[in-house]
Amino acid sequence: MSKPAKSAGPGLLSGGNPQIAKGDGDRTVQAYIAAMPGWKSGVGKRLDALIVEAVPSVRKAVKWNSPFYGAEGDGWFLSLHCFTKYIKGAFFRGSQLHPQPPETSTQPDVRYLHITDDKPLDEAQFIAWVRQASVLPGQKM
Repeated sequence: MSKPAKSAGPGLLSGGNPQIAKGDGDRTVQAYIAAMPGWKSGVGKRLDALIVEAVPSVRKAVKWNSPFYGAEGDGWFLSLHCFTKYIKGAFFRGSQLHPQPPETSTQPDVRYLHITDDKPLDEAQFIAWVRQASVLPGQKM
């Protein structure tokens, strides 16, 4: 009896979050985005493009199975994470953004944006938040 073939791509953790090895750079982030299930991959590509549009010099990495975006030498300002029904954008200094992203956190400074497949993303507002977040002191991790 032959063994079943292993899947070629990364596995999915609970909620459909891709399991991607930790690494720095765009290539690792693009591997995460490509592994996002269903509609989330297309939205992930668009979010990544909007982040690069807003901050062309953005630093990228995957940590804890999530893409992180930051300013070189100044820490991280944003991460993305897949859940079953949405993509969570975490702005680490979100309480200092105007207006604040809509979802609160148990951490006083963090604010979240939940992106779903049934509600269009306000791209102009997202870009504004990314630009604001990118000039605030980043989260060291």
